[in-house]
Amino acid sequence: MPDTRTAQTSPDAGSSTLETVVWQAWKAMELPEGYHAEIIEGTIEVSPTGCFAHGQIVNLLRDELVFFLKETDFVVRNDINVVHQGSAWVPDLFIVPRDVDRHVTADGLGITAAAVRLVVEVVSPGKRNQDRDRVKKRREYARAGIPVYVIIDDHDSEGTVTVLTEPRPDKEDWASVHQVPYGTEVAIPEGPAKGFLLSRTITGPRRA
Repeated sequence: MPDTRTAQTSPDAGSSTLETVVWQAWKAMELPEGYHAEIIEGTIEVSPTGCFAHGQIVNLLRDELVFFLKETDFVVRNDINVVHQGSAWVPDLFIVPRDVDRHVTADGLGITAAAVRLVVEVVSPGKRNQDRDRVKKRREYARAGIPVYVIIDDHDSEGTVTVLTEPRPDKEDWASVHQVPYGTEVAIPEGPAKGFLLSRTITGPRRA
């Protein structure tokens, strides 16, 4: 499928004054160490560093993806802004080309969503955090046309892994959604990480 995603980053000329104000406010923010700010569906959201369980899953997954991708032209990254049409996200993990310089935004604040081949969010505790990853970012990443979105959800029943593919930007959702409980392997079906197994070595076993 051809890549039709735009490389646009900041709000376009038709954006409202409010969107421009939000963008400028986000760019000017200075946060204490351990916090990051995102623009999600037009609102600035500030989040702290995740708890140990959250960080453990992120780091185990990163370690395995680094090994999986080592002979490819792609790398796994985190703690970098991903920007798309006035939105700005800091995903837990994402995969981009190894040579990503041409996708850096003109202001140097991050990279464009057009570079991202897969994005991962590990859900944090609390309804606000859960809604952000399960609902708002699901829509945002679909609108940006990111090919694969993985949600690792420690707070959904016994724990679940959801792999979303075939984004439909016009519908703000995904055509293919595959969810399994913790302890059940699920493979990434496409892209640079095709065949990579999300397994209990990352999430732990299914809970009783």
